[in-house]
Amino acid sequence: MNKSELIDQIAESADIPKATAGRALDATIAAVKQALKKGGSVTLVGFGTFHVGKRAARTGRNPRTGASIKIKSAKIPKFRPGKALKDALN
Repeated sequence: MNKSELIDQIAESADIPKATAGRALDATIAAVKQALKKGGSVTLVGFGTFHVGKRAARTGRNPRTGASIKIKSAKIPKFRPGKALKDALN
């Protein structure tokens, strides 16, 4: 499912216009991004938790030349599914 299909599904389920569903989805995504950018987490009970993980600096290898390169540490978004979501899939 891509973003436009998700918007269609939201509009149909909530009985609202597609434009409104699109704005609601964009606002939700923006709110999650903003919370993660501040270092927080977003928990949607029954769905899961979005949080910020840390990847340590490490040494990698250029596949073309085989030379060693340094890869900087980074903050990465992570998602941990909730129990209800796991149960729905199994």
